[in-house]
Amino acid sequence: MSLVDRTRTVLDHAIEVYRGTPHGARLAATRDRLDQPLRVAVAGRVKAGKSTLLNALVGERLAPTDAGECTRIVTWYQDGHTYQVRARVGRQERQLRFAREDGQLDIDLGGLRAEEVDELVVTWPAQALRSVTLVDTPGIGSLSESAARRTWDLLVPDEEETPADAVLYLMRHLHAGDVEFLRAFHDAEVSRPSPVNAIGVLSRADEIAVGRLDSMASARRVATRLGENPDVRRLVQSVVPVAGLLAETAVTLTEEEVGQLRRIADLAPREAEELLLSADRFVQTRPELGLTALERESLLARFGVFGVRLTSTMLRRSAASTATDLARELAERSGLNQLQDLLTSLFFERRDVLKCRSALLAVADVVRVWARPGSEVLAGEVEAVVSSAHPFNELRVLSGLRAGWVSGKDEVVADLERVIGGAGAAPHQRLRLPPDAGRVDLTTAASDALARWQRRAENPLTNYELSVAARVAVRSCEGMLADLSSERSDVRTRH
Repeated sequence: MSLVDRTRTVLDHAIEVYRGTPHGARLAATRDRLDQPLRVAVAGRVKAGKSTLLNALVGERLAPTDAGECTRIVTWYQDGHTYQVRARVGRQERQLRFAREDGQLDIDLGGLRAEEVDELVVTWPAQALRSVTLVDTPGIGSLSESAARRTWDLLVPDEEETPADAVLYLMRHLHAGDVEFLRAFHDAEVSRPSPVNAIGVLSRADEIAVGRLDSMASARRVATRLGENPDVRRLVQSVVPVAGLLAETAVTLTEEEVGQLRRIADLAPREAEELLLSADRFVQTRPELGLTALERESLLARFGVFGVRLTSTMLRRSAASTATDLARELAERSGLNQLQDLLTSLFFERRDVLKCRSALLAVADVVRVWARPGSEVLAGEVEAVVSSAHPFNELRVLSGLRAGWVSGKDEVVADLERVIGGAGAAPHQRLRLPPDAGRVDLTTAASDALARWQRRAENPLTNYELSVAARVAVRSCEGMLADLSSERSDVRTRH
C-alpha cells in the first residue's frame, strides 16, 4: 500500500472518530487535499518581492506589486476552468469584480476593508497552477501589525495545522525575524524540525551589486555562503538568488519593449552606461532616443536599472534578437530557471510525501487537543505510518544532518545527504549523474552506493547516529534498484 493510501486510511478512520464534531469537516477537507495540487506559500519580510516572484512563477502579472489594500490580504492563486475572484469574510464568500490593467489584475473589494477580508481566492486557468496552488502572504515585519499577523496565523497557527505544504521564503539577508518565523513554521509533531519543506530565496538579487552587470554573480556567492551557514541549513533546504523583477519580466516580455530597448542598445557602450548611471538620468536625459518619459519610467518599472542595462547589452552583442530569445536569456540570468528546477526536485517530486506529512500532522493535532473514544488508536496509527514509511525516515535523517545531530567526514555526510534525496528525489540527483543518464549507468551507480552504505552501516567503528542514518541510505538505494528493475520489466513486457 502506498504512503498516500495509508494516509488516506488513517484519515478515513479519523473522520469516523470525529464525525459530528467541528473537527470532522476539517479532517474531511484534509483528506480532499491529498488529491489537490501541492500548496506552496510565498512568504518573507515586507518589500522582499513576494508578489513579483509569484507572478514570475505563474507566468502572468496577477498579484498586485504596489502597496495597495490587496497586498495586506492572504491571497490564494489556483487553477480552474473560469476566471473569478472570491473573498472569504468569516464563514461567507463573496464574488468580487476585477479587471486587467496593463496586464495586471485589479481587484475591486466592493466596499470591503482589507481588515474585514480573511482571504482572497483567485481562480485562474494557468498551466503553472495545475501542479501547485500558490499563496501570496503579507510581509512579515510590516508596519501594519494586523497584516503581518495574518501571515503568522496562516503559516504558524496556534491551534490548527498550516494549510501550506511548503514555503518559499524570501530574504534580503538573514534577519532575526526570518529565523524566528522559519523555526516556528517547522512542526515538531510528525517529522521533527525539518528544512525539507522550505526553500530560501535571496530576493532582489540584482540589487546586491547596485545593478552592475555582475550583480547576479555576486548574489550567487552570497547565496552560497548563506546556504552553507549552519543556522540557515537548519531552516531551509537551499538558498537560490533570484532577481524577481527580471524574472517576472522574462515571462511577460513584449516585442514593443524589445523595440524600445533596441534604441538604448544602439548607443555606444560608454553613452549607454552614462545614461544608466541613475534612474533620474535615464528618464530625463538624451531626448534624441525617441523614448517618452512615460515609456522610460515603464521600462524601469518592468526591468529595473539592472534589467535595462543587461537587456540592452545583450541586444547590442546580439546575444538575443527577438522577445522570445531575450525572455529565454532573462529567465536563465534572473535565477528563475534555477528556482523552478529546485521547486521541481525538492517540492513537486516529493508532493505526495509533503501532502501526507501535512495530513498526518492535522490528525495528530486533532488527537492532541481533542480526546475522544478511539483517539488513542488513531494516534498509534499516525505513529505507525510515520515510523515505518521510508520517505519520512529520509526526512528525519535529512533533518538530523542539517541540525548537526548526524556527523562524519565531510565527503561522507555530503554523500549521505545526496543519497537520501537532499538535492532532489530523482535517481540521477541522488547518484550525482546527469539528467539523461541511462538505466545501466543508474543501476551501476545505485549498486555501488548500496554496497558503500552497507559497509558503513555494518562497520563497528561507525558512530551510532551515522549507522542509523546509513541503514536509511541502504533502504534508499534498495528502493532505487527496485524501481529501476521494475522499469526494465515494464519495457520487456511492452516489447
